[in-house]
Amino acid sequence: MRTARLCRIPVTSRFAASAARGACLPAGPARRLALGVAAARIGLGVVAAVAPTVVARPWIGEEAHGPGAKVLGRALGGRDLALGLGPVLAARRGAPFRGWVEAAVLADLVDTGATLVAFRRLPRRGRWLVLASAAGAAVAGGLAARSL
Repeated sequence: MRTARLCRIPVTSRFAASAARGACLPAGPARRLALGVAAARIGLGVVAAVAPTVVARPWIGEEAHGPGAKVLGRALGGRDLALGLGPVLAARRGAPFRGWVEAAVLADLVDTGATLVAFRRLPRRGRWLVLASAAGAAVAGGLAARSL
């Protein structure tokens, strides 16, 4: 079994090797991308924990002012803070952090799916912002994780 040159992805055919090479980053840029997304997630998590309405309003509109939305906003802030701090702290210690990045990708995919399910009932501008942010973070994290 061969391994794609820039990624540690086992490949079994020439076509798969070609596809894997096209979708991988060198280790340095992959690491910077993953840690950049993690840093943004830390910022989002802190803001959501402290001021959940600020983060929730673009996503769910005026309902963000309700007590239930604030509780969920703070909880999601804690999730994002943990998923951002995990890879940053692991990288500082020289430990692998691919698993953290993959977990964050999963969270972003769930956020993307949840947004798509309710898309027509969400605030017009906010839904596009959240969709682009969540899907963009999922793609960036997934691309980075392949090379970590």
